[in-house]
Amino acid sequence: MTDQRQRTALFFDSGIGGLSVLREARVLMPDWRYVYVADDAAFPYGAWEEDALREHMTALFARLLDDYSPALSVIACNTASTLAIDHLRAVFPGETFVGTVPAIKPAAERTRSGMVSVLATPGTVKRQYTRELIRQYAQKCHVRLVGSDNLAAMAETYVRGEMVDEEAVRREIAPCFREEDGRRTDIVVLACTHYPFLVNRFRKMAPWPVDWIDTSEAIARRAQSLADTMDTQPGRPEGPDLAVFTSGKPTPELGRLMQGFGLTIA
Repeated sequence: MTDQRQRTALFFDSGIGGLSVLREARVLMPDWRYVYVADDAAFPYGAWEEDALREHMTALFARLLDDYSPALSVIACNTASTLAIDHLRAVFPGETFVGTVPAIKPAAERTRSGMVSVLATPGTVKRQYTRELIRQYAQKCHVRLVGSDNLAAMAETYVRGEMVDEEAVRREIAPCFREEDGRRTDIVVLACTHYPFLVNRFRKMAPWPVDWIDTSEAIARRAQSLADTMDTQPGRPEGPDLAVFTSGKPTPELGRLMQGFGLTIA
């Protein structure tokens, strides 16, 4: 008998946005097995009341941790992380969680104009956690928080191979762009893991070029740094990488998408 856990990493999101993080992690941690959990039964998280969503996630993780025994769990969702990751760490003290938070610190370090926008879901925008990041790291910047009701769903549509209305994309990102006293926004933080899938559309529809900061690689590197310190069983565990949909009813299109990411529907 050994107390060492197998090298299984669980990636969690409300939908398929967290695949952008899993894609990066696979490159950095090729000897791990992956379980991707899409809480599609509860999507979108932005529509939930905070207490109800926190309770929902706690109950769901109790089952997921029991079913898959991951050595590492990545909350690849800004809304879920800013709301619940500290709570999950308290409720499950023996587990290792990696969170996803808006990249406000690197944006503040890299901006030249001092004008930064954070493009997120309404839930992330209204979270005190986000405002605390601004207070800590970006007091010398003008940070505009832009909450989009529609972009996460549009990204889900796009990743499934369907068309998105580019004018609708333009309307969603337009509030990110400000000009004031000869300065204008030069960095937009993508504070939702769904958004990197649409970044080429963002670039096309933007009124001027900006630096779009995607945190997927940084989250994956954080997971790798923790994984490197863990006393896990050597070698990749047997079995395929899995995709778990909490609805239990993934569409055929989603099945094909998961196959494209090397995942087998559980």
